[in-house]
Amino acid sequence: MVTIGVLALQGDVAEHVRALEESGARALPVRRLAELDAVDALVIPGGESTTMSKLLVAFDLLDPLEERVHAGMPVWGTCAGMILLARVVLDGRPDQHSLGAIDMTVRRNAFGRQVDSYEEDLDVVGLETPFHAVFIRAPWVEQVGAGVEVLARAGNTSDGPVVAVRSGHALATSFHPEVGGDGRLHRLFVDMASGN
Repeated sequence: MVTIGVLALQGDVAEHVRALEESGARALPVRRLAELDAVDALVIPGGESTTMSKLLVAFDLLDPLEERVHAGMPVWGTCAGMILLARVVLDGRPDQHSLGAIDMTVRRNAFGRQVDSYEEDLDVVGLETPFHAVFIRAPWVEQVGAGVEVLARAGNTSDGPVVAVRSGHALATSFHPEVGGDGRLHRLFVDMASGN
């Protein structure tokens, strides 16, 4: 059974743990290096990306996490986690760190402030029926590099903002799939983490 960690510095940690376990994985919160070393893959949940960046440094996790990700550990970033996986972050703070796991440019809070949060049924590549996505102060992807597959766009139009991508062992969604009870993206990540 694959073991998937959920970075437990901020965000919907318990919801991700539950969804991963319901999808057939062993899931555990990750706050320390020993816990990071014990997992086969990692989910970086939503939260506030600059705060998460600072906490990664404070908990001495930034460099080890970056090494694991660049060595091929499967990783999935949701909302703020998407920002942390980007190569380039627009509207970020100068001292904000990102892991550069996906060759993409992401704009923080692209959909607006908390009051602009919304929900939408998205067409996602690989899913047979639409996925009900919840956007909360969400980023979007402004540009992707070679080898990055666009999985979904807001508005389900060919020119809508990119809100889900995959690049090799890395997956990123600007919405919160841990809420709403649809476990299909968690199952997709469990399959990725299992090498399927």
